[in-house]
Amino acid sequence: MSASFPNPLNDADGDDALDDGEALCLSGGGYRAMLFHLGVLWRLEQAGVLARVKRVSSVSGGSITAARLALVWGEVRPGSPGALDRLVDRVVGPVRALAGRTLDADAIVGGILLPGSIGDRVAAAYRKALFGDATLQDLPDAPRFVINATNVQSGVLWRFSKPYMGDYRVGRVMNPDLSLATAVAASSAFPPVLSPIEIDLPAGAVAPDPKADLQREPFTTRVVLADGGVYDNMGLETAWKHYRTLYVSDGGARMRAEEEPKRDWPRHAYRVLDLIDNQVRALRKRSVIAAFTADPASPGARRGAYWGIGTPVERYAAHSARLPCPADAVAELAAVPTRLKRLDDRTQERLVNWGYAVSDAALRTHVDAALPDPAGFPYPASRV
Repeated sequence: MSASFPNPLNDADGDDALDDGEALCLSGGGYRAMLFHLGVLWRLEQAGVLARVKRVSSVSGGSITAARLALVWGEVRPGSPGALDRLVDRVVGPVRALAGRTLDADAIVGGILLPGSIGDRVAAAYRKALFGDATLQDLPDAPRFVINATNVQSGVLWRFSKPYMGDYRVGRVMNPDLSLATAVAASSAFPPVLSPIEIDLPAGAVAPDPKADLQREPFTTRVVLADGGVYDNMGLETAWKHYRTLYVSDGGARMRAEEEPKRDWPRHAYRVLDLIDNQVRALRKRSVIAAFTADPASPGARRGAYWGIGTPVERYAAHSARLPCPADAVAELAAVPTRLKRLDDRTQERLVNWGYAVSDAALRTHVDAALPDPAGFPYPASRV
């Protein structure tokens, strides 16, 4: 990487050979991010971008939206006539229905009082609402969807995809038939209450790899996973290393000040986790934007755009007057808790509208000034 700006990834490995294609990164952030990203997909389809992406990399709440899109990609057929209507029907509608249910608290109570783990209950809820009995083998061949979790044992990113699942320290399980619901549950296993998710692997499932330094039991037979955002809170790594053009959608919450932080260990630990996440997210954001604004000939430079749920829309020169986004309303949406907790219809629609508006402003400012000004919000009555 160029000495003029830092690599936003956690590891020191150099870039792989970069593809001139385009990739989309969807961050974590519970239901808040899940709904925000729906608005992003809505605008990307209208703009002709969704049909061009070669990879979708996601973590946590972003993985819920991404996995649903992946499962019905062949039905939606982005870029074809009627695709937006099919996107709304097959992706937006079911994901919004999920946002009308509380999963995290119910899963915690059930995991304590009933057989099975908390993670098992979250996966069962995802299976019932969005994914059925689908496995990773039901994902499309193209684009490549990568659902990211954090391997608590190896300390690096564990990737779920159709060709393989695994990490570079443990190795790869080729052509995995793991349930899609379990992969998403691992990606969204927020610590400390929803993690870990444990996956048992049969002996010999991990392909031999002389470069992997942890190819031994128990690493190769029982994988202990937590939320993908613990390691990579914007889903950057698997896209950054491969593609020159990236669209980074960040639905992560901006941390709020607390006059009297809680002193009991569970809530204090949760606050400290938020502090760590907030700092890492801020550093990565600055690195990503620096790469977008660097001389294109610089090593590590990228094309594309970043937008965040807390970014004032006025920072984008091409923000649309038809999509008014008052700062106080934006701040309210960015402060929606990082939970899998039921959200009312109007809050859902406002989050979708905001994702739509800010991604539109970023695209028309930094990627394609010729994109037509949108006619209005997806849900005009709810506004932002």
